[in-house]
Amino acid sequence: MSAATSQPGPAPATRRDRTRTRGASTARGAGQGRSLVDASLDCGAIAALLAVAVVGFGPAFGGTGYLVAGFGALLIGLALAVLGARLRANILVLAAATLLAYMVFGGPLAVPTTTLFGVLPSLETIRALVLGLVFSWKDVLTLETPVGAFASVLIVPFVATLVASVLAVSFALRLRRAAWALLPAVALLITSIAFGTREAAAPIVQGLLFAGIALAWWAWRRSQDRARRIAATTLDSASGAQTPDAGLARTRLALGAGLVVVALGVGLGAGGLLAPVEAREVLRDSIVPPLDLHDYASPLVAFRKYVRDDKNNVLFTVKGLPDGARVRLATLDAYDGIVYNVAGDGTAGSGTFTRVSGEIPSDATGTKATLDVTIGDLNGVWIPDSGYLDSLQFTGDRAKELAGTLHYNRTTGVAITTAGLAKGDSYTMDTVIPTTLTDEQLESHRLEALTLPKASGVPDDVPALATQYIGDAEKPLTQVRNLANSLSQDGFFSHGLEGEATSRAGHGAERISALLDAQQMVGDDEQYAVAMALMARSAGMPARVVMGFYPDKYAGPDAAQDITGDQLHAWVEVAFDDAGWVAFDPTPPKNQVPQEEAPKPKSDPKAQVLQPPPPPQEPADLPPDIRTDDTDQDDEPETNVVLQTVLIASGSILALLIVILGPVVGIGALKVRRRRARQNSERAADRLSGGWDEIIDRADDFGTKVERGVTRRADAAVLAEAWPELPVGAVAVRADSGVFGPGEPSADEVDAFWAEVDDIVRGMRDSRGWWARLRARVSLRAYFARRRENRSRRKARS
Repeated sequence: MSAATSQPGPAPATRRDRTRTRGASTARGAGQGRSLVDASLDCGAIAALLAVAVVGFGPAFGGTGYLVAGFGALLIGLALAVLGARLRANILVLAAATLLAYMVFGGPLAVPTTTLFGVLPSLETIRALVLGLVFSWKDVLTLETPVGAFASVLIVPFVATLVASVLAVSFALRLRRAAWALLPAVALLITSIAFGTREAAAPIVQGLLFAGIALAWWAWRRSQDRARRIAATTLDSASGAQTPDAGLARTRLALGAGLVVVALGVGLGAGGLLAPVEAREVLRDSIVPPLDLHDYASPLVAFRKYVRDDKNNVLFTVKGLPDGARVRLATLDAYDGIVYNVAGDGTAGSGTFTRVSGEIPSDATGTKATLDVTIGDLNGVWIPDSGYLDSLQFTGDRAKELAGTLHYNRTTGVAITTAGLAKGDSYTMDTVIPTTLTDEQLESHRLEALTLPKASGVPDDVPALATQYIGDAEKPLTQVRNLANSLSQDGFFSHGLEGEATSRAGHGAERISALLDAQQMVGDDEQYAVAMALMARSAGMPARVVMGFYPDKYAGPDAAQDITGDQLHAWVEVAFDDAGWVAFDPTPPKNQVPQEEAPKPKSDPKAQVLQPPPPPQEPADLPPDIRTDDTDQDDEPETNVVLQTVLIASGSILALLIVILGPVVGIGALKVRRRRARQNSERAADRLSGGWDEIIDRADDFGTKVERGVTRRADAAVLAEAWPELPVGAVAVRADSGVFGPGEPSADEVDAFWAEVDDIVRGMRDSRGWWARLRARVSLRAYFARRRENRSRRKARS
């Protein structure tokens, strides 16, 4: 009898021992009884994998900013994952901690220009971080590489690395299967490739390093897991003193490492000898930049306005302009019979306007120059530049606004800012001025085989006149020179201003036809440049019109040069093989004017030019109570901007609070609902049983493992060991008496019982620190354990 009585004794102790063993193993190494050294090796291997993936962002971002953001996020994610594994934080707590770390550290690491003193987050920092989660991905794909200098784009490597590091290290420390930890690292590597460029930096080395580290770590983890299972089996055996064959484990590990080294050696050797056949495909190849040039009128339409209204006005001042260099305003390569415009749609060799940062890497060759430009009376979106840009840095009060709207076309060399230029704006540009070849050097060059946008609405007499002007010339340079010289020598110059010969503005099909059909050709740069470009295009030559400035006399590269409207010109560029675009001037000299006004053509149709806007209407007579003063309205845009900033910041903070506190509030509401359901059950015995279930669930939330499906007194023994000062044993006895005893408990007995339940729950909570209380508040461990228990009961009944 004594033997039978003593037999069940070890059972509770064995269960408690398993509970203590499980908690101790979690504290030592991520919940699987792993040592601190093993856990450190896990963290090191995962960190190495993520570091290899972060380097993949380099070609797209340039500079070192992405390294600061990526490696900073890697260290933060590593710390969060290790701390979460140590404290056994659930997924909601870990997600909230990750989001909080993103908002705290995202400022100095991802958007440092918005912070105070480079560290403290501001309202602009919060706004940038919240909006960057949505829009930064698009910006990385639509901006011109390298994108690292743009605001908010570093959020992409920062948030991607932060999430990947938290998940990968958490999986490595908490899960038995090592392969799960490789998935976030692989996802980060794919992200760096997808958001990169077609030309990767050492892709073979990067891929082999990633694969080698992953295979070596995976083989080591499998070896460690196998050894641990053998050790566990040995400890359960009768002897308890045997150990796994350490020599065999070391041999397997050495063989696996050897295979990895051989694979790396062969791969690196082959990678050095073999070049990739073609560039890889990335996401930016499928993204169309969201700039619509149809929103901006061709600057050539305003040619006559500049020479008439701004003849003596300083449009801008440039310092550092080399002798003979020209300042480009726009390159025009699309004609529709009404206007010569900028195509810029990425088709037919016109290039694409994309957002660029201050740095614009260029492979152009020629003379390097640094130009300082200060805007005067010039306005509009077109930025005066020269050659092909290497960089463009805005200065002045509007520098940030202008830099954020800078677009550049690498093919045509045209730069625009959608914010528009204003008086006082200034910028510095590093540029490459192409070398100008002499006619002797160009004679041996052929025309370059380019496909330009198809011209439409070309006057019928243009091809015939082009053939006449070209004559018997065979060499491409001679053909182009014949076109330019014929127009320059046979035509006459006039802006059509007061005191000059009649010369209508515009360059539509009717105006060009009238120019060529007249007994005396009279016009200015606008008409002659368009006429020559259309003739060259009709003869199969790659030609385009360029509108820009060059002075009659250069001030020298060290002096400031004032550019006025009288120095505005239009010329034609033709592309020669291995020589680039060469400028030709078909406009007659300014002193080549007609002796008397040219007779008008027989038919005098109206010119197809853009008509001026209607004159402003006189203000209507308003009642006395309607204000016509616009003084208050001048401050309205600034007020709206401030209000919009405040609303965005407030909404961002509110959204952040909802994301962080929403799960906590939801879980708390779920637990309150469960408690009320137990306390308000129909049968008094069920209310007593529900009170004991409330104690068990709260203990489970605090991390005390209790077995489901055993007696209350057995559970009370486990709880008494964790909370010896609480009367859980007496409450368990009263619950059994009320449930299994004769009759139904009274309402007063049930209320008294629930008062004891509340005291025990309060004692559990008071005996733990704030962190344990927070974890218990958001824990769903008991909720899911209770669902599994109910599911097992239903299955047993069926």
